[in-house]
Amino acid sequence: MGLTARIRTRDGWAVSHAVVTVADMTGAQALRAEADAEGAVRDATPLEAGAYTVIVTAVGYAPAASNVIVTASGRAEVGTVTLARQGGTELPPPGPWTVDPVHSSVAAVAQHLGISSVHGRFTEFSGTIEIAPDDVTKSRVEAVIRAASVDTGNGMRDGHLKSPDFLDAERFPEITYRSTGLTAAGSDRWTVHGELGMHGVVRPVDLDLAYLGTGPDPWGGTRAAFRATTELHREDFAMNYNQVLQAGIAAIGTTLKVELDIQAVQGESLPAA
Repeated sequence: MGLTARIRTRDGWAVSHAVVTVADMTGAQALRAEADAEGAVRDATPLEAGAYTVIVTAVGYAPAASNVIVTASGRAEVGTVTLARQGGTELPPPGPWTVDPVHSSVAAVAQHLGISSVHGRFTEFSGTIEIAPDDVTKSRVEAVIRAASVDTGNGMRDGHLKSPDFLDAERFPEITYRSTGLTAAGSDRWTVHGELGMHGVVRPVDLDLAYLGTGPDPWGGTRAAFRATTELHREDFAMNYNQVLQAGIAAIGTTLKVELDIQAVQGESLPAA
């Protein structure tokens, strides 16, 4: 007897904080139950035979409503209810996630001589993501990049980028990013608000974020994929060096386009190799 239901996201993940309300045709509440950690709802309260409306709500999700007929058994079997993120956007299941640097990349592009681009990347970095369970805008991300790991494919240029003219990697060995908020920016995009610390300067920096999906990996874990981009200006971080050629063209542009391709593993640590 009573109510049974399963509450899931579009990706099939449990919504552990969902609330199911059953109302009769007069609008009076007949039953209210909360989902457990597995997104399951089980309530033994018997219901009188008749037609009912079932409403499922959860913070951060659009409500879902359906009709159910209760027979003489007094049982309402709702089945699986799928909830969509408010605004139609999705994020991974709540909890901690750990960035996998082996399957992620942190890259930057700068203009060179006004006619081409220099592509670089950082090879050493780490990061953590915390997806908030009740209010997704309170989710957090933190990352640390080793400044000396910059790699543009040219040893002499890399040495210059690590010098006091640019990153000054010996004095400022870490580039840090710490989020301060998250807002929806469209049906499938988010804006991550945060603070970037680089070259001894901390500035607010927003990331344009796309969540690409979640799925199992070959090692028995669960992975989420993200892509994020932003633009930085060197002078904002006290990197004012520039060589100007005879034609008045700067050797290296002052704007950096940053591209992040991130895979994160569910949990507080990476699986053992």
